[in-house]
Amino acid sequence: MLNINKPEFEAIVNLTIENLPEKFKSKLNNVAIFVAEEPTAEQLKKIHLRRGDLLFGLFEGYAQAKKLNFGPVLPDRITIFSRAILSQVSDLNEAKNKIISTVKHEIAHHFGSDEKGAAKASR
Repeated sequence: MLNINKPEFEAIVNLTIENLPEKFKSKLNNVAIFVAEEPTAEQLKKIHLRRGDLLFGLFEGYAQAKKLNFGPVLPDRITIFSRAILSQVSDLNEAKNKIISTVKHEIAHHFGSDEKGAAKASR
């Protein structure tokens, strides 16, 4: 497993967000993006995965396209899981590419894309 410390990993995530095209970055509303080593038991249960299954990222919330204006609500949440990503790459360049594609994939879910659409957006 490639070893990247948490601040370095988070810096790649943050740079990915900063480098999004303005038309997407300006529409990232009410979403918090986190890095965690691995998913919690609750997250795994929610999406019907078992501990040990690989999960690179997770969007939790309601897609912008489906939201109604009910006033203040808690932010949606995107979590990027470092252990799964780093277990599947062999060098820093490969890790950066996997982190970038995972962040873009989860942001696509925030905008309402299904799995197929999110996979396309993360390329």
